[in-house]
Amino acid sequence: MNQFELSRASSVADALALLAGESHARFIAGGTNLLDLMKEDVARPTRLIDITHLPLAAVETGKDGGLRIGALVSNAALAYHAEVGSRYPLLSRAILAGASPQLRNMASTGGNLLQRTRCYYFYDTATPCNKREPGSGCPARDGVNRIHAILGASEQCVAVHPSDMCVALAALDATVHVSGPAGDRAIAFDHFHQLPGDTPDVDTSLAPDEIITAVELPAQGYESHYSYIKIRDRASYAFALVSVAAGLVLDGETIKSAAVALGGVAHKPWRDRQAEQLLIGKPANEATFSAFADALLQPAQPLAHNAFKIGLARRTIVRALGRAVAMEEQS
Repeated sequence: MNQFELSRASSVADALALLAGESHARFIAGGTNLLDLMKEDVARPTRLIDITHLPLAAVETGKDGGLRIGALVSNAALAYHAEVGSRYPLLSRAILAGASPQLRNMASTGGNLLQRTRCYYFYDTATPCNKREPGSGCPARDGVNRIHAILGASEQCVAVHPSDMCVALAALDATVHVSGPAGDRAIAFDHFHQLPGDTPDVDTSLAPDEIITAVELPAQGYESHYSYIKIRDRASYAFALVSVAAGLVLDGETIKSAAVALGGVAHKPWRDRQAEQLLIGKPANEATFSAFADALLQPAQPLAHNAFKIGLARRTIVRALGRAVAMEEQS
């Protein structure tokens, strides 16, 4: 591991001041991803700014009856929070589907949003990678690409976003609150993570001099009809090949509103609001869900080794929506 300096921030303003002018400084909370990146020589910060003492660990009632989650709330505390369990069970299910109990105890809400891809080539510093070294190339496109993207990829990068929690947050229409030298601002979750385009090294719309302070959920939590299904190579502690977060509001057997987000298929949690309109006003049955899945996956472009993800995603979408209607036992 390379040498670095360690500072401890006592307030958000102090954290921003410590970060100012240091292009290679990084905030650290749980460190569950950053320390791995440092050990693999992928990240080489010259200064770590410990933010674990900032007052950002509360879960509070938000605007319009929603929930405001501090950036330092641990994944475990959030998954087992009483109000999350009763009003946003989709979020709880997604968090518990990710990582191990030990990692969930350390990982923070803000850090989960910023975790980087698990692409083999990104972690292997002996190979080129446009995400790690812009302009060096993307060997994953013609290499071992079984886990890689089928939607929204570019010639520059085919990596996928690894978070389970973020898939649920995308379906729940969360908002990310950040602070920086120019003040506070709110970022709709749809616009927080970026598709790779020509700048795959840029994962999010967070500016280099900003810090995440909170994630806010709207009042709608889909607590009556929801589902989170994660398909992976082994039963635990594995990233998703495909995951689906689904929330429905029903009027009898008719769909009044719907939100569906996919994980493991793109550089960011994937949501297609135009395709979701195919669900509105339709009967909540397999024919409706199949037509929606076909539309959602129509732009999919598989690589040499991951064409199976298209069929897998289609079946998982239909299954997730069916479970959301019936509220079958979740897994």
